[in-house]
Amino acid sequence: MYRAARAQQEIQRFLDIEPVQVAELELDDGGVLRPGPGSPPVTHGEVFVLVRRGGRPIGTLLGSVPEGTDPKTVLMGLATHEQAPPGPSSAGPAHGAAPSATASSATALTATVPTAAVPTRAVPFTTVVVATRERAEKLAHALDSLLAQDHPDFEIVVVDNAPATDATRDLVERKYAERVRYVTEPAPGLAVAHNKGVETAHGEVIAFTDDDVVADPRWLTELTAPFTADPGLGCATGLILPARLRTPAQVLLESHGGFAKGFTARTYDPQDPPADEPLFPFTAGRFGSGANMAFRTEVLRAVGGFDPATGAGTLARGGDDLYGFVRVLAGGHRLHYTPLALVWHHHRETWRDLETQAYGYGAGLTAYLTAILVNRPGLLPAFLARLPRGLAHARTLTASREAEPAADGAPGGHDARTHAWPARLSRLQRRGMLYGPVGYLRARRALRGAAR
Repeated sequence: MYRAARAQQEIQRFLDIEPVQVAELELDDGGVLRPGPGSPPVTHGEVFVLVRRGGRPIGTLLGSVPEGTDPKTVLMGLATHEQAPPGPSSAGPAHGAAPSATASSATALTATVPTAAVPTRAVPFTTVVVATRERAEKLAHALDSLLAQDHPDFEIVVVDNAPATDATRDLVERKYAERVRYVTEPAPGLAVAHNKGVETAHGEVIAFTDDDVVADPRWLTELTAPFTADPGLGCATGLILPARLRTPAQVLLESHGGFAKGFTARTYDPQDPPADEPLFPFTAGRFGSGANMAFRTEVLRAVGGFDPATGAGTLARGGDDLYGFVRVLAGGHRLHYTPLALVWHHHRETWRDLETQAYGYGAGLTAYLTAILVNRPGLLPAFLARLPRGLAHARTLTASREAEPAADGAPGGHDARTHAWPARLSRLQRRGMLYGPVGYLRARRALRGAAR
C-alpha cells in the first residue's frame, strides 16, 4: 500500500514538471539569441541556454525570462553579470535559483575555452557512421546537419540495422544518393552495425553519431582535429546537449546529468592515470557517449572494433561505446574530450522511455565491464583492486533522491545532481546492473548460435 502510494506521488511529481525552452546565446557582436534546433523563438519562462563566445561553446545557464521583457536582454544580463566563483557544476543551477547564482556558472566558464576567433584547423579524412533502424524522419534531420559540416574532407555512411522496411533505403536513395553511402547490416545490435561501418570506412578517422542528433556545423572539425595534433590519440569525444526539453521525461533525464561532460577539455592518458579518477579506466561513462565519438581507424580495427554482444538491440542492452573507450585506453592510446565538438540530442519523451533507458543504462554498464574482462582477462587484477570503490560509486550514481528546495522542475547541474531522481528509476538502474553480465553472456551465446 505504501509503495503504491509513493509510486503514485512520483508519477504525479513527474507529470507536474514544466517544459523548458532551449536556446543559444552568442556573447560577441552585441549578443545574438537563437532558439535551439527545432525549437520556436524564445519567449518568457524558463530557458536552458548554451552560451557561446566567438562561436565556441563556453557554458550553460538556466534563466527565467519574466513576461513582458526582452529575452535577449535578460539572458545577456545573466550571462555577463560577474559573480563569485561557481560550485562544481558545469551547467546552471536548478530552477528557482537566484539569477546571480545562475549567471556565475556561465561567466566563470568563459575562462575555460579560448575566446579568439575560430581558426582553420588541419583535419584528417574522416568517415562518419550513422547506425539507424526505422527512424527515417529523425535520420533526415541528422543527415542534413552532417552535410552542413565545415570539415573539408569526409564521407557519410548510413548503416541500416536489421531493417523491417525499405524506409531508410528509400530516404537515402531519394534525397542523399550522391552524398551518403548506404549499407545494410542484417544482424540486430548497435555494435554490430557500428562494426559494419568500420569495415566499410575509407577514412583515417571514423566518427560516430546517432540518428536522433543535430550536429553543430563545426562538430566534425573540432572532433577530428585532435587526431592531427596528437599522433598517440586513439579516441576523441565531444559535448552533447539537449535539443529539446519540452516533455517531463526530457527535463528529468537532463537534470539527472544528461550526456554532458562539462566545458573543460581533457586528455586521458593510460601512461599517466588521472589522480582524480581512482576508478580509471573503468568509469568509461566519464569519457563521453556514443552519440559523439571518433576513433583513429587503425586503432579501432586493431582492438577488434566493438564487441558485437554489447549495445542497444542485443540482450546486453548497451555498453558498446564504453567498451570501445576502455579497449582503446587499455591498448595504450590516449582519449581526448573536447566541448568544442557539439551535437544536440533529442532525448526520449515519455515515462516508459525513461524506464527502458534507466534499465538499459544499468545493464549496459555491467555488460561492458563483463565484456572487457572476458576479452582482456589481464585487466582483472586492476578491476578487482577498484571494485570496492566502484560499487560505492555505482550506489551513488543510481541512488534515488528528493529534489533540493530550488529544483522544482528544470535541469540542474550535471555533476551536482540536485534534481529529484525517482525511486522507480533508481530500482530499474540497479536491476539492470544485476542483469548486465547475464545479458552479455546470453548475447555471446546467441551470436555463436547464429554463426553455426
